[in-house]
Amino acid sequence: MLIPHDTRRALDVVVDLVNTAPESEPESEQTDRLADIEALYGFVRLHNVSDVGELTEKDLRAVQDVRARFADVFSAPDPRTGAELINQLVAAAGTTPRLTDHDGFDWHVHYFAPGASIADHLAADCGMALAFIVVSGEQERLRRCEAPDCRRAFVDLSRNRSRRYCDSRTCGNRLHVAAYRARRKEAAG
Repeated sequence: MLIPHDTRRALDVVVDLVNTAPESEPESEQTDRLADIEALYGFVRLHNVSDVGELTEKDLRAVQDVRARFADVFSAPDPRTGAELINQLVAAAGTTPRLTDHDGFDWHVHYFAPGASIADHLAADCGMALAFIVVSGEQERLRRCEAPDCRRAFVDLSRNRSRRYCDSRTCGNRLHVAAYRARRKEAAG
């Protein structure tokens, strides 16, 4: 599956945004990693989100709402439901596609209007990235980790759509080691 650079970046942003929610973490570690303005500024810096001005509590609440709506897309039971959720997000953001080549990146499309709020910016650009996945017939690539104590979102970009865990080095490895130990214990009798 060939994904343009700007779409890939937007997919990374939406996954990281969804994963800031407390319900994405194991119960013992549940904290909202987007709980205040400073965390929102950190998220913007981490993802090099362009055209963001002064952020307020209103922006924080709006981004938290968009985050919850994106989480619903990752949990959508079928492409039609996912498409409806994405359409609502993108329409509410008032998308205005435009070509840009800022910050050393080649030409790419931004879907948010100039001067848009951070929530509309994320809803438009990330919503269109998710729309690309649905249009490609690949919604099953929008997943939640299958580890029983993890609910992190991820986009499975493996060739054969076989990725089951948000991170094979943590969740995947932990479950494989547990299964191995269980087999050894059972074999030992």
